[in-house]
Amino acid sequence: MEAETWHTRGPVATSRYRRLVVFRGPALAAVTMAGAVALGLGLPHWEDSLPKVGLTYDPTTASTTLAAIAGGMITLSGFVITAVTLVIQTVQNMSPRLIGVIDHFRRSLAIVGLVTGTAVYALLVLAQIRPDDIPRLSVTVAVVLVVIDTAVLLRSLTGLRHFVTGGGLARAVGELMPASIDAALPPSGTAAAPGAEMWASGPGLPLVHTGRSGVVQGVDERRLVRIATGWDARVALDVVPGDYVCVGSVLGYVHGLAGAREPHGSGLRRLASCVRVDQVRSIHQDPAYGLRLLADIAIRALSPAVNDPTTAVQALDQIEETLVRIVTRPLGVTLVADGKGTPRLRRSAPAWPGLVSLALDEILHYGATSLQVVRRLRVVLDTVADAAPDHRQAPLVERIAVVDRIAHAFRDPLLTSVAKGADRQGLGGAGPAPAVL
Repeated sequence: MEAETWHTRGPVATSRYRRLVVFRGPALAAVTMAGAVALGLGLPHWEDSLPKVGLTYDPTTASTTLAAIAGGMITLSGFVITAVTLVIQTVQNMSPRLIGVIDHFRRSLAIVGLVTGTAVYALLVLAQIRPDDIPRLSVTVAVVLVVIDTAVLLRSLTGLRHFVTGGGLARAVGELMPASIDAALPPSGTAAAPGAEMWASGPGLPLVHTGRSGVVQGVDERRLVRIATGWDARVALDVVPGDYVCVGSVLGYVHGLAGAREPHGSGLRRLASCVRVDQVRSIHQDPAYGLRLLADIAIRALSPAVNDPTTAVQALDQIEETLVRIVTRPLGVTLVADGKGTPRLRRSAPAWPGLVSLALDEILHYGATSLQVVRRLRVVLDTVADAAPDHRQAPLVERIAVVDRIAHAFRDPLLTSVAKGADRQGLGGAGPAPAVL
């Protein structure tokens, strides 16, 4: 069975990207504001030691210009916040879980910081204008910042226009999937040696979650393997990304420690802290969550209140690409080895039948009356089946049979004939293209 397949690989780094994503949002806005304050307070004084450069203003014109910039930027920041709020409401109509995944909203916070920082800078320079001392360079910098703010905002709004549609959201999730799959299911796994299933036998020390309750986002494999190697221990995790844990939940067990060498409580807490738990689920080490989001978009589009099968077809485009990427990856139980090849961590990945069910079954159910969806599903299943090894064909064959039964459920013979077809566009295309593996 798939769940009994064992693989060995080295640890995967997963935390750097997460730190960068966080820095692009609130932290970047705070840094921008701090930089605006420092520049607004310091640049007018530094001008005394610099050549006189910049636009020429008299005191009244400079004051009026800076006041207009400050007022305009404050108004613009309110507009940005209002626009982002409206977009968030639109996206939540597709799936409330998408807000925590799409990076565009974090970048919007950075834009608010940039616009507000320009206003603060203009106010600070305005306070330092004297009738006999006009900071020409500082006023010129304020004008340049307005041009930069305008360019950044226009670029953001242009991207937002393509983003706030069902198809745009599906593409945004699909763009995150390759990195998520590589982090959770690297292709370098190899079959473990016979007897690997006994590597963690014997009594173990429980790893207990002591932080706040939440959802497992991922595992810092490098840190966990480094700690386990220092103790010559092995760690078996019983939780996977997406699992909900509360205070006192057992995350797994530490094996292979002699009584005299057992780490104290703080050492076990260090190991437990390698399992990242937060309030919301994250896609970055959890491709199953990406499939959940894509399925959400599709089934929401298929609801009677929306009735938009074309958006469901666009979500199936991304689901097809994701399943083709996953189908050849090592799944089941994975042993993560240290630098010497000694297994130190045992993790479980979602089984292939479960991933196929997650990606397609609800769409099969809710899209059974849509010709577009039925025809596109047939292409998805045929394409993934062409890429799948023999031991992963069964779930696909079962669903191809479901698609056949759905096609025969149409009462009109013409519609049945149409539903039996396969079309990458759902309707109107030239039929399935050869699979690109």
